[in-house]
Amino acid sequence: MKPIRSFLFVPSIRESWIDKVPGYGADAIILDLEDSVPEDGKAQARDIAHRRIAGLARAGQRVHVRINRSPFLYSFEDILAVVTEGLEGIVLPKPEGPEDIETISAMLSEAELRNGRPQGGTMLVATLETARSIQFAYEIARHARVGMIAGVSARNGDVQRSVGYQWTPEGMETLHLKSAAVIAARAAGKLPLGGLWQDIRDLDGLRQSALKHRELGFVGEFVLHPSNVPVVNETYSPSSQEIAYYEGMVHAYEEATKASRGAIIYEGEHIDLAHVRTAREIIALAHGGAK
Repeated sequence: MKPIRSFLFVPSIRESWIDKVPGYGADAIILDLEDSVPEDGKAQARDIAHRRIAGLARAGQRVHVRINRSPFLYSFEDILAVVTEGLEGIVLPKPEGPEDIETISAMLSEAELRNGRPQGGTMLVATLETARSIQFAYEIARHARVGMIAGVSARNGDVQRSVGYQWTPEGMETLHLKSAAVIAARAAGKLPLGGLWQDIRDLDGLRQSALKHRELGFVGEFVLHPSNVPVVNETYSPSSQEIAYYEGMVHAYEEATKASRGAIIYEGEHIDLAHVRTAREIIALAHGGAK
């Protein structure tokens, strides 16, 4: 699966905003049926998502939907409406543990059967928003349907209320939960996502936050506003200096192997095959893009 640098929330109730999606530049969008939609607008938002998913996908947009849940179960009405042509995955709010993943997987299988979609074809993005989900991050990540794990750290959001930390721009109070998400995702062979930066006008703050997330191992993050997309895309893309550095490393190593040398000094650093493998991954990401 290609990574997603910018994963933009778009309230499904705002059809005029959906019209503008191609111009946002996000690697993928989340048509939101949950928190950004008032209770009396849920049915309308569901209908809009159902009608718009296929067209967005045909236009080249990767499309996910965040569904609703009650205290007992995820919304089967949402699932039946959006498991349709062009849907890449479901963004799953507040799973408590692997048992929720099993439940939603069964519900998706039934929807795929009823709607004539390929069995197992709907991916899950599991958002770790409770203390229990963080504790069971690996068990959640290892399920076959789960393609990405989101270690979010929004100010005053669900995860702050559940864990009880005090939010700061520096983010040290959320380091553990972010690292837990990254390690669980990587251990399960899945992709880790970060977010959410809420002060959408503070682009410098967003950039610094995203840089820290990339340093931790995230491949991209949830984004709340189109104006934040370019900053996030740039932050999660290798810079020209990085690309030049890694391409030079690979070239120097390949030349050394011709002389039967397995390790070299490159720009003052010891380099061997492990470093070169990392370099090749970064070069591939840079040249292959995120879409």
